[in-house]
Amino acid sequence: MAKSIEDRLFAFALIGVAATVGGGLGLIVTGMPARAALGYVLLSTCFHIIYEYGLINSYRLGAFNQTYPIARGTSPLVVAVGALFLANEHLSASAWSGIAVLAVGLMSLAFSAGSLSRAELPAVGAALGTGLAIAAYTLVDGLGVRKAHDPYAYAALLFLLQGPVYPVVFLARRRPVPWGQLRNVSRGLAAGFVSVLAYSLVLWAQTRAPLAEVAALRETSVIAAAIIGAVFLREQFGLRRLAAAVLVAVGIALIAV
Repeated sequence: MAKSIEDRLFAFALIGVAATVGGGLGLIVTGMPARAALGYVLLSTCFHIIYEYGLINSYRLGAFNQTYPIARGTSPLVVAVGALFLANEHLSASAWSGIAVLAVGLMSLAFSAGSLSRAELPAVGAALGTGLAIAAYTLVDGLGVRKAHDPYAYAALLFLLQGPVYPVVFLARRRPVPWGQLRNVSRGLAAGFVSVLAYSLVLWAQTRAPLAEVAALRETSVIAAAIIGAVFLREQFGLRRLAAAVLVAVGIALIAV
């Protein structure tokens, strides 16, 4: 949805409006999370803002079916290692083999055209930075939500804090309202509400299962994203990129198993 809106900042401003409304309404229902979780929420908010900035630039600089799998595939790779040291979650031999396959898949995606041209470097760099931001907030939230006693209260406060940032940035830059894009307002708001629902489910899952498994299962979306890029966004999609996306998915699945 965000990639299909031409003005990326406007798209993320709309997503932020929906997140703010969703977070505010959620917090009215759930109340505040436990005090022990508040520091994690604040730190995660910062990482989410960085993540959205990286996503804006990834979508601006590169093809969706290349940048999205790189960003999403990087995350479980880093989370799997980070969870070992931060949450004392030990991985099986299958999971470590998945990490190796995932690493190969990510490299294959970066070089899906046969070589990495200078023109592709900014997009790949932005996607890798986005993946690191995803891993950072995943680890922080995985630890924080377990101290919140209510994953939905944690999620509501998180969205309420991060939601206003890009609407404020959009207004502060005093850019003219892209009237031609107003037909996409409902699409941008829908993307925001979907994000609230989806990540609330992720936070709930992190209270029930190891962080590496949740992160890995979440990112099996890379195959769907590759297909969306080819079918709906009309992006060029060769056999190399398809094979690389499959490798990423296989590596993620092995981590989850």
